[in-house]
Amino acid sequence: VQLQASGGGLVQAGGSLRLSCVASGRTLSIYRMGWFRHGPGKERELVAAVDWIGGSRYYADSVKGRFTISRDNAKNTVYLQLNSLKFEDTAVYYCALARDLGLLRSPLGYDYWGQGTLVTVSS
Repeated sequence: VQLQASGGGLVQAGGSLRLSCVASGRTLSIYRMGWFRHGPGKERELVAAVDWIGGSRYYADSVKGRFTISRDNAKNTVYLQLNSLKFEDTAVYYCALARDLGLLRSPLGYDYWGQGTLVTVSS
């Protein structure tokens, strides 16, 4: 499985971005896809995740009400809409894919990773 993320960039505080991640290869078994981020001096953290079949969504408290995760099963694509961006949202954002039910908020719960896309929010 390969994950290709895109959509990062430089944006002013209060602005918006939309990240996309396309899964290719052996994608028959997807349980969950998510977005993590790794900011300067911080650990990698889950931003949002969505269950592929049921559609349940999960968010970090810091992004609730500002970020929205969605999926297009036919296109094997997951999106992350980032609104009302803050300086502290600056990070490299990674999409991740889990084949089975595992740890939701830990990177250990995901089997495949994209290359990361940089989001820089200027204050």
